[in-house]
Amino acid sequence: MPKSSKDLLEFWEEQMKLSHTSSNYFFRKSPSHYHMMLIVMHSYKKSENLSVEELKTRLFKTSRPKSALMIKEACEKNFFSLEKKGKDHRKKYVVPTQGFIEEFSNYLTTLKSLSF
Repeated sequence: MPKSSKDLLEFWEEQMKLSHTSSNYFFRKSPSHYHMMLIVMHSYKKSENLSVEELKTRLFKTSRPKSALMIKEACEKNFFSLEKKGKDHRKKYVVPTQGFIEEFSNYLTTLKSLSF
């Protein structure tokens, strides 16, 4: 097996060994969970405000009640937080927590260092 293939396999196995309370496990539960993570992190990177309602709408093939549950779970696990910004305090925005931002950055850095 070429070294790069083994590195990628080892990386995946290490990720799966991490605690079931980690973001690695949570955001890989389903394609919708992973999609949610990517939407939130994309908005964060672009410094865009992402409301809860916008996130529910953007999650394809996921019902609004299921989307709401996924967002709530991500907040309970401290991956995201909900913030009120601006003049309209009725609207809540989804923001990644600092801990999750660091974990996501480390994940991307490791992925970039692997080749296949």
